[in-house]
Amino acid sequence: MSQLKIVLDGESLITPDAMAGGTAAGDYEHFDEQLAIGRGEIALMLELARQRSERAEDPRSIIDYVAGALHDIRSRFHPNVWKALVPVVQRHPVSAFFLQDPFTRWSYEKPRGYSGDAHLLDFIYGYPDAADEIAAATPTGKALYDYTKDASSSVAVRERRDLLTRHVDQVADARGAETEILTIASGHLREADRSVALREQRLKRWIALDQDPLSVGSVARDFQGTCVQAVNGSVRSILNGKQKLGRFDFIYAAGLYDYLAENVAVKLTQKCLQMLKPGGLFLFANFAEGIRVEGYMETFMNWELLWRNEADMWRIVNASIDRNTVEPQVWFGENRNIVYGTLQLRT
Repeated sequence: MSQLKIVLDGESLITPDAMAGGTAAGDYEHFDEQLAIGRGEIALMLELARQRSERAEDPRSIIDYVAGALHDIRSRFHPNVWKALVPVVQRHPVSAFFLQDPFTRWSYEKPRGYSGDAHLLDFIYGYPDAADEIAAATPTGKALYDYTKDASSSVAVRERRDLLTRHVDQVADARGAETEILTIASGHLREADRSVALREQRLKRWIALDQDPLSVGSVARDFQGTCVQAVNGSVRSILNGKQKLGRFDFIYAAGLYDYLAENVAVKLTQKCLQMLKPGGLFLFANFAEGIRVEGYMETFMNWELLWRNEADMWRIVNASIDRNTVEPQVWFGENRNIVYGTLQLRT
């Protein structure tokens, strides 16, 4: 498979290597002792999974067992111990079993060079763009995909897409035909496919900003002739002022904050608030801490994120706003795998 080399700006689309470099693996008093215990638990769990796969048990039952076990192990060990256990899992021969799932394999291999790319999300959405990889999978791979596409994290991503569509349409209903939308790290902008306001041409413009040229090209192709404008740009281009985009009624960054360090998240939030019209709304989202499948995502999918809880989100909000001018909210999505922040300028 040919790979497109994408230049990352260091503030968005963070790679697993960059995230893993934040702490020293052994910076923990009981590191060696806990690592030995963790290795033993991991080895036993993976060996049981390997035996079950060789007996041709239902792949969905095997992956459910492994996802649950990884979640339990991850929750009981120090983060630095867990980081050291991740490559142990990835190097185990049973990884070949799970990589038969085209969704897991795409995430692990990162053909676009970074985690959480737009094509990866198309596996979650069930879009035709991912159909060839799914069709080419082994029977085991298809069964595993049946599990991963309906895991709680995937359900949350589909819920997020539909929530974004509702917000766009509600803003358009409230603010009229001059409504302007900005999506940061837009990917393929799949939420626009379901927007009534877009379909009925009740938006003035909808800027879809992304630094992946394949995503920018996809949006330009799919929404040709509409008010959607595909723009190449990154977090850095917004923060340094090179991206002169104007002002908007609604700005959102739904899949980006999972990869942003807190100080960058605060800077971006402040910048987005400056780009809102009076009464405008900014929304950001983050995968929630403690979801059941995070251990599987970080190991077999090689998909590492910055998980955040409600207090983490409030910390970003409180560092970003003046409460005299902004009305903040933090809340969880329906299945509580994603946590949202909304900031509305007071009129």
